[in-house]
Amino acid sequence: MDRAPSSLAKLALRDQLLTARNRLPVAEIGLFARAVAGHLLAAPEVTRAATVAAYVSIGTEPGTSWLLDGLAAAGTRVVLPVLLPDGDLDWAAYAGPGGLAPARFGLLEPTGRRLGVDAVGTADAVVVPALAVSPTGLRLGRGGGSYDRALGRVPVGTFTCAVLYDGEVRPVPAEPHDRPVTAVVTPSGLHRF
Repeated sequence: MDRAPSSLAKLALRDQLLTARNRLPVAEIGLFARAVAGHLLAAPEVTRAATVAAYVSIGTEPGTSWLLDGLAAAGTRVVLPVLLPDGDLDWAAYAGPGGLAPARFGLLEPTGRRLGVDAVGTADAVVVPALAVSPTGLRLGRGGGSYDRALGRVPVGTFTCAVLYDGEVRPVPAEPHDRPVTAVVTPSGLHRF
């Protein structure tokens, strides 16, 4: 099956970005995670949120453990994704690191009661992974479409923020199903679109 030029461009860009991330020293990933958490935990959209939808980072993704711990310490309800067999995302409440279990693809998922795929739409702020985001907010993920579907359930006007490293805000190929975000956070700061 032939792929569209934008799909091929996305594939090449994903490979380039993942290669760069895999070269990051582990110590830097930890420092960057603290910086990202600090920016988000100070953002008004997050500090006033009763519920934040977030995710558990894996591998060389910008870390989210400091963010999750900070949200929990502030009394914010956090919901995390559970990957369904069809690639869609269900959601469950975060109950601390002890409430996470290994899942497919090396993911860590909450073990609590499932809230349904529409639960992401009830969050006051949504934090998602990405490999890159364009200067206009178009998000490039890993290619499964899970977060594009989830972002499609989030009401317009909700704070949606992708977590990136510096240098990953750049032009990205777009397809009709791609969903934008309203902000990105990097170690150097929070950038709203």
